[in-house]
Amino acid sequence: MMALRINTPYANAPSTQFKGNLHTHTTNSDGPLPPQDTVAAYAQRGYDFLMISDHDMITDIAALDAQGMTLLPGNEITDGGPHILHVGARERIAAHPDRQLVIDAINARGGLSIMNHPNWGENFVHCDQGTMEALTGYTGIEIYNGVSLRVEGSALATDRWDMLLSGGRRVWGFGNDDGHIPEDFGVAWNMVFAEQCEPEALYHALRLGRFYVSTGVRLDSIGLAENALRIRSADTECFRVYRDHGMLLATIDGPELIYEPPEYIPLSYLRVECHGRGARMAWTQPFFLA
Repeated sequence: MMALRINTPYANAPSTQFKGNLHTHTTNSDGPLPPQDTVAAYAQRGYDFLMISDHDMITDIAALDAQGMTLLPGNEITDGGPHILHVGARERIAAHPDRQLVIDAINARGGLSIMNHPNWGENFVHCDQGTMEALTGYTGIEIYNGVSLRVEGSALATDRWDMLLSGGRRVWGFGNDDGHIPEDFGVAWNMVFAEQCEPEALYHALRLGRFYVSTGVRLDSIGLAENALRIRSADTECFRVYRDHGMLLATIDGPELIYEPPEYIPLSYLRVECHGRGARMAWTQPFFLA
């Protein structure tokens, strides 16, 4: 049997990591603080970049003091259907009930689209799986949505992600605060591998999947050792490796993971969850196998 080859989105990625949130709200929609105070709150928490994503509008970031961060223009498209983040929103896109038209419009304007909080709501289904499978062209989904820790539903949506990945979809996992009260700030973030913390470099890295989601665990390096996956993380106490349909393949204790995939079918992807102290975690992007 031929050995499986790991295709990693982190290949040739820079080693520099930038911490950022792509989903937060201000008093321009339903957030807790005015835009400038929101920027200050994230700067004080050591963030490198921030996107303000007020509902169905674009908050003017040019008028703000970035306080050392990179500010990205954004919009959470809300009215009439499942919520979608428009990352890099240079103009407002109409919230058409046909969300495929929304995604297509975002792509036509060079933006990125993220399906928000799939498991939000009393029935844990803000956006049903059939809809996410029918829609095409979006960059990824929120696998962790901070506000959903304290409202109906589940903050975690790796189950929905595994269903998409197992069906052959190549979508990235994002983690964001979705801040609506100050306590939502600094709950989950994206750690992006990029040459510089400037908009085009960040967008490029996000498109390629050169980032991971964290709630407090830092990954020092992600790479390959021959045909084995290798992750080093001083913050990690236990690694868990998952495959198609969310099946657990391995649990490895300690600050380093070296894992070679078994040679059996079906096995189309791996992803790794990194467990740190308490509830702190990190989630890698999927590693597709050939």
